[in-house]
Amino acid sequence: MRLSLGAKVSLGVIGVSLILAAPKMSQLLDKAKNYVSEKVTNMPKPEATVNDVDFTRVGRDGVQYLAKVSVSNPYSTPLPICEIKYSLKSAGREIASGTIPDPGSLKAKDTTMLDVPVKVPHSVLLSLAKDIGADWDIDYQLDLGLVIDLPVIGNFTIPLSQKGEIKLPTLRDMFA
Repeated sequence: MRLSLGAKVSLGVIGVSLILAAPKMSQLLDKAKNYVSEKVTNMPKPEATVNDVDFTRVGRDGVQYLAKVSVSNPYSTPLPICEIKYSLKSAGREIASGTIPDPGSLKAKDTTMLDVPVKVPHSVLLSLAKDIGADWDIDYQLDLGLVIDLPVIGNFTIPLSQKGEIKLPTLRDMFA
């Protein structure tokens, strides 16, 4: 097949036009990405706070504490919670950690209270004797990650951290 001189010039012009249009298309895509990113950043997102961490019971395998977490959902639709990850630290080391899969969902346009049980083995409590000292409590840091499935965005993790003191159970608590 033979191309005429006019066809060669037309193909050349198209090629040059495509080369010149590539940077413009790239700029357009960058602007679109920035616009979407800005809108997602400014969207309201669920917020959470740790209200309380308290002793619940003593068992054969350890001491159980309960963290009460309130989560507000700004959307008019319930949001599923994929999982809750937790880590309890004392004296600079992790003494308990775990994951609670599929703990439910957040109520639409409301605040949902979540209970996060944390079990600390007896052996760890004995190794914290120095921290426990005379006041019979543990200085702690509780780190939580609430993984929520947001429409369009996907999984979104709300990080939480709480520092405080947890009272250890007394003999009366163990036999009550």
